[in-house]
Amino acid sequence: MNFLFQTSRPIKRIISLFSDLIFVSVAFWASMLVRLDTIAIFYHPPSWILLACLLPIALIANVKLGLYRAVLRYINSKAAVSIVMSVCFTTIALVFLSFFLNIDLPRTVPVIFSAFLLVLVGGSRFLMRTLIATSSIKNKYKEKVIIYGAGSAGRQLAQSLLHGDEYYPVAFIDDDIKIQKRIVQGITVFSRDELPFLIEKSSVSRLLLAMPRESKKCIARVLEKIEALSVEILSIPGSADLVSGKAKIDELREVSIEDLLGRDSVAPNKDLLQANITNKVVMITGAGGSIGSELCRQILNQRPKKIVLLELSEFALYSINGELQNLAIKLDYDLQIVPLLGSVQHKNRLLTVMRTFSVQTIYHAAAYKHVPVVEHNVIEGVRNNIFGTLFVAEAAIEAQVETFVLISTDKAVRPTNVMGTTKRMAELVLQSLADKTKQINGKTRFCMVRFGNVLGSSGSVVPLFRKQIKNGGPITVTHPEIIRYFMTIPEASQLVIQAGAMGRGGDVFVLDMGDPVKISDLAEKMIRLSGMTVNDKQNPEGDITIEYTGLRPGEKLFEELLIGDDITQTEHRRILSAHEAWLPWNELEKILVKLDEACHQFDHEGIRRLLLQAPTGFVPKDGICDLVWNAKEKTT
Repeated sequence: MNFLFQTSRPIKRIISLFSDLIFVSVAFWASMLVRLDTIAIFYHPPSWILLACLLPIALIANVKLGLYRAVLRYINSKAAVSIVMSVCFTTIALVFLSFFLNIDLPRTVPVIFSAFLLVLVGGSRFLMRTLIATSSIKNKYKEKVIIYGAGSAGRQLAQSLLHGDEYYPVAFIDDDIKIQKRIVQGITVFSRDELPFLIEKSSVSRLLLAMPRESKKCIARVLEKIEALSVEILSIPGSADLVSGKAKIDELREVSIEDLLGRDSVAPNKDLLQANITNKVVMITGAGGSIGSELCRQILNQRPKKIVLLELSEFALYSINGELQNLAIKLDYDLQIVPLLGSVQHKNRLLTVMRTFSVQTIYHAAAYKHVPVVEHNVIEGVRNNIFGTLFVAEAAIEAQVETFVLISTDKAVRPTNVMGTTKRMAELVLQSLADKTKQINGKTRFCMVRFGNVLGSSGSVVPLFRKQIKNGGPITVTHPEIIRYFMTIPEASQLVIQAGAMGRGGDVFVLDMGDPVKISDLAEKMIRLSGMTVNDKQNPEGDITIEYTGLRPGEKLFEELLIGDDITQTEHRRILSAHEAWLPWNELEKILVKLDEACHQFDHEGIRRLLLQAPTGFVPKDGICDLVWNAKEKTT
């Protein structure tokens, strides 16, 4: 059998051709024997003449219908249709030949002949497909897997795996009672309750999730019930990627954290997405960062007139510019993309750029956002996050930019660290400037959008945990009770754009982040979904240990999104509007002048004092952690 499978394609076609000759002959004589019930037909010359004329016609029909082009390993329903058409054509040819050759043929013989021929020609091919699949499994020792979901995606996945060299599906699991205990594509469908028994019986180490069309909540419920099993759980790509051709059904992936969170994104409002972008010149600061780069992608899809990318990192600018250029070509969109190196701390450069390219909308995503890094580099954090925002906003006013949207953070609410405090100060700057702009009938409309952690951003715990699990652990968590909000980068970016379109001036928008997630629980789920176990007091023989390293400088146990309770719902159910205290520009300006002088003088104590005096709600958990200042103090 192996020798037959390994022969060349032309030889296989010749074998198929001679096999069909034999099948037509056997079907012909068998139908005559069944009908006439005598071996005398073999001594009847006209019958031999009829068969001799029929054989070449049958082969020509098979060739024309493509029966010898089909690969038996991948034979499907289309091939079955071709087989039926071949049998019908051959039977009709038999009838016409007997008529024109004036050979007596009993009326029931064609019916019997077609039945025999269909079984021989079609049955032989599907039998060979089964033998090939079975032989491949035995010879290549595929890894046994179970597919969760016996729907169309699950069936396609099973078919693909049977033809591949890595996995062999031994069972389907499905929650639909109607199809349980039935056989789908030769594989039995079982209920979820039988899963532990099947895993142990078949020595299965991987479970493949084939539910691309199910909601995130539904997938999260399934994962919650099966994550404790000692198998690695992989999933197929989502339906959007499968339909668009970005991914194939057998491209298995680790279960996404979005599936674990069970959060379904809300369809965006197209009018809000397009309001500040379509046919406008849009500028993104920090264009190469996690949020900035996704904003660029979302903005390009809304067909702006021009995109201006401002980025401090040369490599990040190079990467996002190349990606956007390729995306524009793919979308057949004649768009000018302007990649500019620059810092938000250089107002003159900012103003020149905005005036030169007639910028209409700005998304200000440039910021230092990592809490420990800013704690260790206080002055740069203040300069970039506070004064960088101030300079971009002032340049926008002078250049008569229409809309300015600040990307803020939940760490700006009752901050315990310098990073959060600088972001709250940036919010105060925009609130004050928004009021000042209204008084002088300025054109620029300011708003800010506040949200929590985004999945997959630089510094996110998720890729860190995956890397630590891959290396065999341990997973490092700062505190067993630490809790965070999570959202995907695409969803956050879409909501930022929509919120910016709703701003009237000085608005603080807060994104609905859903339910908070306990980081230690997230770590445990990721360990179990990788097919491993947690090593703790209850299970000292576990695979991966979770180590608690202690809170980092300025880190909070719980993040908040609101300072007060004065909040209203907007026209988008995932976007809220907060009404919070702010300072008039003449008062805030005095604080900023003193803060600028303290930074210039390297006066960290003065910086700390000013941040405490400002209405930011800053309650530091640690002393001054700036590395240079501490080293200088020790030297002194």
